[in-house]
Amino acid sequence: MIILGEYANLKVSKKVDFGYYLEDKFGDEVLLPNSDVKNHDIKEGDKLEVFIYRDSKDRMISTLKKPYITVGQIGYLEVVSQREIGAFVDIGLGRDLFIPLKEQSFKLKDGKKYLFYMYTDKTDRLAGTTKIDSYLDLAEEGKYKVSDEVKAIVYDTCENGTLNVAIDGKYRGLILANEHFDYIYPGQEIEVRVKRIYEDGTLGVTTRKKRLDAREELSQKILQYLKENGGFMPFNDKSSSEDIKAEFNTSKNYFKMTLGGLMKQKLIIQDKEGTRLL
Repeated sequence: MIILGEYANLKVSKKVDFGYYLEDKFGDEVLLPNSDVKNHDIKEGDKLEVFIYRDSKDRMISTLKKPYITVGQIGYLEVVSQREIGAFVDIGLGRDLFIPLKEQSFKLKDGKKYLFYMYTDKTDRLAGTTKIDSYLDLAEEGKYKVSDEVKAIVYDTCENGTLNVAIDGKYRGLILANEHFDYIYPGQEIEVRVKRIYEDGTLGVTTRKKRLDAREELSQKILQYLKENGGFMPFNDKSSSEDIKAEFNTSKNYFKMTLGGLMKQKLIIQDKEGTRLL
């Protein structure tokens, strides 16, 4: 069958001035335009695998090009333009994919990439949506384990600070508000660590590094700050959590533990004014 938004294996039935007609076993035909057959030696009777879509005049046609996604798939796609009725994203064909305004969960920006799901709308046209949650898979048992380092793309944000993410572009995951410090926007691809695997297969991930690695990194950051500021900083374990987060992008608890470790190494001392390099 010839289905919009999917691949089809079709036979070349005849050559015309503007291209080739391809047909399925039921005799249904679709055009393969001349513009798409450059550098291809095509003859009547050949079997071709083509992708079915609509051209700028809304006619169903075929192409030998491979789109980035097909109907029913999720892809990480770039926004190329916007109109009052919606946005358009590049899917690797001569025609971009339309994203209606009602299918945008957040403000899209030209030149930025986001996760989109491709579907066929009520008018039998290809379209996309940022509302991908129900189309993500749950990780099967054994696919991931705690402490695995994986890639995640944010596709939604919650008012409580939790981020919904797609792990490896396919599996459902989340980052709780206390598991990230930086502002992370929809579409951003980040490195995360699996911290928990929920019973339903959802992956709880964190942007925090392993405890020892994180403290070593913070230690170096503190020492560098001190060296660049004459051996002194106006921060100590009594400083406010807001000030610590603003300057060092970490929690007060981590900051205090790291200062304690540096003091044990006799690298710093603290007083009422702040911290000094020994």
